[in-house]
Amino acid sequence: MKTASLTSQVTHKDNKPHIQALLETPFSKEIRIVFKKGQIMKEHSAHTPIVVEIFKGEIDFGVNNEIHQLTEGDILTLNGKVPHDLKATKDSIVRLSLSKKDAVERVFSVIR
Repeated sequence: MKTASLTSQVTHKDNKPHIQALLETPFSKEIRIVFKKGQIMKEHSAHTPIVVEIFKGEIDFGVNNEIHQLTEGDILTLNGKVPHDLKATKDSIVRLSLSKKDAVERVFSVIR
């Protein structure tokens, strides 16, 4: 068994979201993304399907030129190769589930 916490040792960065790999399982990689209000992740896409959970806060999630206002507790799936972007409208914690085949480094590259 492996454990991790979405709420312990939360770190905010002033100029960009803070990304942290929490767990790796035989089938997925679990990532925590901590946003301060107003921070963004520019448009990007994953190679494989993803699951995104808004654990805390509110996020404007852009897909196909449409903004979806997601709030605490919302969860979504997105197919691979679908461009999307995120903007925090409140301080937020987002859980991202990646395929084991995807690279965590790709997520870090989005905020550089």
